[in-house]
Amino acid sequence: MSNEVCDVYIFDEKVVASVKHELDNIDVMSMLLIFKALADKNRLFICYSLLIEEKLCVCDIANIIGATIATTSHHLRYLHKAHIVQVEKVGKNAFYSLKDDHIRTLIQTALVHGDEEHDA
Repeated sequence: MSNEVCDVYIFDEKVVASVKHELDNIDVMSMLLIFKALADKNRLFICYSLLIEEKLCVCDIANIIGATIATTSHHLRYLHKAHIVQVEKVGKNAFYSLKDDHIRTLIQTALVHGDEEHDA
């Protein structure tokens, strides 16, 4: 039998009940919103670009990801609604930056994790 599954079906009822109780008390929807937003290549590229350069104008971001202003704005609105980026209007330009250190850490950690060699 594969070593990816148990050979015998048995579980610890106390542990299962405890974990289920914890899961019932977390806001999973906010986490889903973040991970869903970051699951798109262009949105992830936008966020990584904002790690490299702290603030970027919509026009710069559009050129970085090779998209139109309209498409880029759509991605940025999605990221804004997910509380991943914030916007600052300066004159006629809109500059975006990552919302906070939690988001920076999440993206940096994912990048490092993705670069590590993993067992096949």
